Amino acid sequence: MSKNTTTEQQRFVTPQAVKDMLRDGRELALLDLREELIFSQAHLLFARLLPLSRLELRMARLVPRRSTRIALCDAADGLAERGAAILRRHGYTDVSILDGGVDAWAKAGFELFSGVNVPSKAFGEFVEHESHTPSISADELNVLMRNGADMVVLDSRPFDEFNRVSIPTGINTPGAELVLRVRDLALSPETLVVVNCAGRTRSIIGAQSLINAGVPNKVVALRNGTMGWNLAGLTCDHGQTRQAPAPSNTGVAWARSAAGGVARRLGIARIDQAMLERFRAEGQERSLYLLDVRDPSEYAAGHVAGAVSAPGGQLVQATDQYIGTLGARVVLVDDKEVRAAMTASWLRQMGWNDVFVFTGTGSETGWPEAPMLGEAPAPELLLSAAELNGMWVRNAATIVDLSLSRSYLAAHIPGAWFAIRSRLEQALVKIPLNGMLVLTSEDGRLAGFAAAETAALTVHPVRVLDGGNAAWKAAGHPLTRDEPRMADDAIDAWLKPYERSGDTEKAMAEYLSWEVDLLPRIARDGTTNFAPFR
Repeated sequence: MSKNTTTEQQRFVTPQAVKDMLRDGRELALLDLREELIFSQAHLLFARLLPLSRLELRMARLVPRRSTRIALCDAADGLAERGAAILRRHGYTDVSILDGGVDAWAKAGFELFSGVNVPSKAFGEFVEHESHTPSISADELNVLMRNGADMVVLDSRPFDEFNRVSIPTGINTPGAELVLRVRDLALSPETLVVVNCAGRTRSIIGAQSLINAGVPNKVVALRNGTMGWNLAGLTCDHGQTRQAPAPSNTGVAWARSAAGGVARRLGIARIDQAMLERFRAEGQERSLYLLDVRDPSEYAAGHVAGAVSAPGGQLVQATDQYIGTLGARVVLVDDKEVRAAMTASWLRQMGWNDVFVFTGTGSETGWPEAPMLGEAPAPELLLSAAELNGMWVRNAATIVDLSLSRSYLAAHIPGAWFAIRSRLEQALVKIPLNGMLVLTSEDGRLAGFAAAETAALTVHPVRVLDGGNAAWKAAGHPLTRDEPRMADDAIDAWLKPYERSGDTEKAMAEYLSWEVDLLPRIARDGTTNFAPFR
């Protein structure tokens, strides 16, 4: 099709039409329904990864407003049509499909990007270029360490990443916490502050956050992070648990003043409870993302009802994972204000014009279950862990696990086959079915959504393990990582450079070169609205 057309209730739009949508300033959810590894090879810059396999699990949170303008992408392989049908069935009213998929986009002369979280990583390169963020090489930092220089190394990643691998002497201080805690970590203005991450983006953003806030210390980003440290032949630490202490009253007071100055400079408003309720009431006309940017432990202890945990550093690093609608209204929650103000400053520079700060508190605790599309399967389709165990010991069932491949390879029911839901038809051909076909997944929800479509693909009776692998484990039954049975390739996972088999150092070097090359590529793409801090 060469123009926008409607066929069998599907609405197809041209690459130029999608390009125009990206530029017109109206809300748009641009969703790519392919699996993560395939997506990472070539996709539109602002496309949000939302695999068809997990559409019902993630859509309601990623795109909460049912009248949002949506454009779906695939490889012209039918995924978008299948996804559009599901979305319409659940009340999404404005869904179109990129005609010809990502190949048509490229043939129209438009840019495709490899990697994941590309807008955020490209933004990091933009910030370094525009702000001339100072940096230090691994070798230079190592010399300072050996000479006992007055310095502190702040690792701006989440704790799990820091714990896995870190720079010697590093202190875990996730990105949004830097301004809040720096005065308690660098007590003297003469102390050199070094900010690192695994690669480039969070080092740059973290260092520039401190500089923008006016910290009196000299601040530098560790060039290329832990990967650069490794490539320099230096030894990283593993298993470290050093964390920034709770901020002092003096530190918080300084941070509030500094972050407030940044927010005022960018025109970022703080809203009250009444304004938040107004935004909620307008949720059918304007998409609202209410994001709690504090540490996850603080969120679990008590948060504003309806807020989603999105630690500020990760929100800037992976904005596309939290905010599915371009042009949406975003409210960042932080009782201390600092983390919300600094995170908002970066979102504003990334092109999010309607971003606000809310300092209220709430009494909702724990981790609320994410909203889903659809209902649980009928009770007669469910098997308990005890029932499946009885069938398992008699070899009377074939178990198909629809979990993410990472989860499956880490722990699965012995004898279970791995498959990707959106490719089940092909996977079932490879599986020697015996007796009842039992679907499972991490917690059983995804397996439940797949039950009806699976039943249409086989003559074998289909059931779902109630509660999935979690219920199986809770009942005391074994899980294993041995003898995986792969009915599909693990195309649902993009591997970080250090996770890949083969020449890890080569993979790291290629990744760092890829990041640096993003800046000229986004210039060619022409759909970003990045703005420098002035």
